[in-house]
Amino acid sequence: QVQLVESGGGLVQPGESLTLSCAASGFTFSNYAMSWYRQAPGKERELVARIGIGGSSTNYADSVKGRFTISRDDAKNSVSLQMGSLKPEDTAVYYCNAWGLVLFRSREYWGQGTQVTVSS
Repeated sequence: QVQLVESGGGLVQPGESLTLSCAASGFTFSNYAMSWYRQAPGKERELVARIGIGGSSTNYADSVKGRFTISRDDAKNSVSLQMGSLKPEDTAVYYCNAWGLVLFRSREYWGQGTQVTVSS
């Protein structure tokens, strides 16, 4: 059974840092690109950061470049998102996402999400 379980969300003040983690199971983690998405109230879900297979590449939304860092640990089947200099506009539910090709067919999995609230 495929599972992506996010953790680390919470309430922080502007300017503070937070690290999200995602524990994966039920699929061959090392064969999947991993991403973090977020969805704020009344807005569409958006890509925050993506890391390729083996950590070969990373991509970030313009709004988080220089503040967030995505990393993966294939030995532990986990991906993390270090978030710094947090702003109120970073408030959202953050989702872990896995995407890969299995026998030439795409597979995509989502976690349940973790709430991040940035407020004074």
